[in-house]
Amino acid sequence: MKDAGSLGAGWKGRASMTVRRMDNVGIVVESLDAAISFFTELGLELEGRATIEGEWAGRVTGLRDQRVEIAMMRTPDGHSRLELSRFLTPPVVADHRNAPVNALGYLRVMFAVEDIDDTLARLASAALSSWAKWSSTKTRIGSATSGGPKDCSSGSPKNSAER
Repeated sequence: MKDAGSLGAGWKGRASMTVRRMDNVGIVVESLDAAISFFTELGLELEGRATIEGEWAGRVTGLRDQRVEIAMMRTPDGHSRLELSRFLTPPVVADHRNAPVNALGYLRVMFAVEDIDDTLARLASAALSSWAKWSSTKTRIGSATSGGPKDCSSGSPKNSAER
């Protein structure tokens, strides 16, 4: 991590400007219902759903004539949220699900779970099979006690799953 002095002249005097909290992470999904089911099975709670559209929404995102279904999911501790979005218009312009990990815009979300084997088994249920299949191809399992991330094929630590 760089210290404030090595970040350049623009950084000086900004040491008091710190992040107070992270409100949410956004993910664009193909099926809002499937994504809600997936994250509900992980233990997140649905806070609400809405359709976002109109001039204001277009000014915020820079996309004209957008119509987006969103769902806000809350983590069990109540501190973080995951915003799921399904664009009705304009259509999705790129699919990053098969992009390599070093591709610009690559997204991931990490959750700590009690038992990774149980969690993966529940996610592989018939109702969640398409999400579990996609996510298992991108899964890297990490453990605070194992010294860092491991490929799924290398072991199965119990502490956290990265999606």
